[in-house]
Amino acid sequence: MGCVNIHESRLSRRLGTPDAVAIGLAAMIGTGVFVVWQPAAELAGSWLLLGLGIAAVAAFCNATSTAQLAAVHPRAGGVYHYGRERLGPHWGALAGYAFVVGKTASCATAALAVGTYFWPEHATAVALGAVVVLTAVNLAGVQKTARSARLILAAVIAVLLTVVVTGVAGAGAEPGSTVALDAVGPLGVLGSAAVLFYAFAGYARITVLGEEVRDPARTIPRAVTIGLLSVFVVYALVGATVLYVLGPEGAAATGQPLRVVAETAGATWLVPVVTAGAGLAAMGALLSLLAGVGRTSFAMADEGDLPRVFAAVHPVRRVPHIAELGAGTVAAVAVLSGDLAQTLSISAFAVLVYYAVAHIATLRLSPEERRWPRWLAVLGLVLCVGLAVSLPWPMVVLGTATLVVLVLLRVVVLRVRR
Repeated sequence: MGCVNIHESRLSRRLGTPDAVAIGLAAMIGTGVFVVWQPAAELAGSWLLLGLGIAAVAAFCNATSTAQLAAVHPRAGGVYHYGRERLGPHWGALAGYAFVVGKTASCATAALAVGTYFWPEHATAVALGAVVVLTAVNLAGVQKTARSARLILAAVIAVLLTVVVTGVAGAGAEPGSTVALDAVGPLGVLGSAAVLFYAFAGYARITVLGEEVRDPARTIPRAVTIGLLSVFVVYALVGATVLYVLGPEGAAATGQPLRVVAETAGATWLVPVVTAGAGLAAMGALLSLLAGVGRTSFAMADEGDLPRVFAAVHPVRRVPHIAELGAGTVAAVAVLSGDLAQTLSISAFAVLVYYAVAHIATLRLSPEERRWPRWLAVLGLVLCVGLAVSLPWPMVVLGTATLVVLVLLRVVVLRVRR
């Protein structure tokens, strides 16, 4: 299968396949599955599931590229490290900055979702509390992170499956209203795929924790594949249920479609359960996001692309504690910043840039190192570009400008150091 780039980790390799799958699933099954159906239905109508399929294909291509890169280069930092190894320092820096920018915005979104679902009158305060608590969990050690992810994941999947069964059983023989299939154009379907792609984000989170996985050459590709396929099945069931019970128009009319599914099915007892499940899902996503941002910051600091202080490792728990504290601090500031609508679009754009670098790096793998066909990386690169340009143009321009400024600033700093 080729030679693995052996790297003596300063972190603790304690994660097996079940732990890796749990962290990946907890990262994917977050707030997106509870809220993403409304904007997707507005764009795609009854073609919603086609948009989901396109998003899943893009996610699968991205996952295969990051997984086989992680198997060859099992180090913290994910595509930041792979870009440095395969394409050069500037490409790695671009991926790293894209990840930190995109995922910091996602941290704030997940934290605010926790507050909105659990105590909407004090959403910001609850969001800040969630950031503090989950940062402390990450600081306690990677096994604590994996154990917490498992517990949250089990509860959220139970809620989702209950909604599916209850919704289908209680909706009656007549499905919700529909719209004509020819009423939506290709751009609408592609736009819905870009929105739904956000719900898949997180499948490669385990690659960012590459230095804490046992036998990474086997564990990481296996965990990424299992996690992604499992999530697609869950999303397909949930999406089909939403369409069946509410129809495209009904799904597009509410920001909490799973709650409305429960109400339509006459299961009022399920409404608070769905609310609690959404809050827990947001906590699971936030837990994984904070860990990912911390590990990427650690890797970037280790290479000099961020201040060296973030490369510190706790002598007992062997976690990048300064980087994790930094991730929690920046996430808290983002929570307090207010409007997140524009930040979310920039986040989606930045994440797509991150995976585009992964595909380009994958094309540099030798035949012995490659675990999936080369054309998957080409397809993934095309889909990343297509989904990115389907986002609102002002956000594309702003996201591009942000990344360009960061990369140019890095060049200036390096010249000053020399």
